[in-house]
Amino acid sequence: MKYATSILIMLCAFVIATPAQAAAQAQPSKAADNLQNCLSAIGQCSQSLLTPQQAKEVAQIEHNQNLSECLEGYADCDRSKLTPSESAQVGELRREQNLVSCESTPEVCNQSLLTPAQAAQVAKIAKDQNLLNCETGLGTCDSFGLTPAQQAEVANLNRERNVAECETGDSLCDKPALNADQLRQVAQFDQMRNLLACKTSDVLCDPSMLTPPEAAEIAQANRERNQLACQADMPTCDRSALSREEAQQPSPKKPTS
Repeated sequence: MKYATSILIMLCAFVIATPAQAAAQAQPSKAADNLQNCLSAIGQCSQSLLTPQQAKEVAQIEHNQNLSECLEGYADCDRSKLTPSESAQVGELRREQNLVSCESTPEVCNQSLLTPAQAAQVAKIAKDQNLLNCETGLGTCDSFGLTPAQQAEVANLNRERNVAECETGDSLCDKPALNADQLRQVAQFDQMRNLLACKTSDVLCDPSMLTPPEAAEIAQANRERNQLACQADMPTCDRSALSREEAQQPSPKKPTS
């Protein structure tokens, strides 16, 4: 009887102790999950569940992350959490990045961050870029930002560029801007270009532009080309265009396989 009573007491003690033991076992797991949340910045982070050493390390990680975001220029940067030296470093980097932007992409430039010397440098770069745009005909050209001498130079370059475009048959050609000599020169190039197109049976050929001698030359070249096509028994042969003598010539026999 005493033995059975002892067993019963032990069982009761085990049953009573089990919830406490389960709670004790769950506590480390909860602390570990909380530490993971704090380290990954995902989920809820409870500072009260961190040891002093863990809290210190988590705070350092958060500080470093914030500093990185500030250095990268991200919107999540909180400069109020930076040390004075870190804030100065971030400010200097921002000013350097802004200077590069002002020199290369003025549309995102913050003029208020430039020193007077930097502002003068950026203005000179903008003027030089504008002059280059005006000289090459590429990009946006502000002629009002040019000096009288530069305006005269750009106007001359534009005239020369227009002549070249007209001589090559470019669609940007502005013929009304040409003088009489230039128009005659461009007409000669147009004539030469059209003659070549007609000689090669190009679709750009305009027979109406041919002179009588050129038309006769092209007609003879077409007859000879058609004669050769017929002699070779090619699909492009037009036998109706052959003379009686040419049409009577036998076609070459195709080799038998």
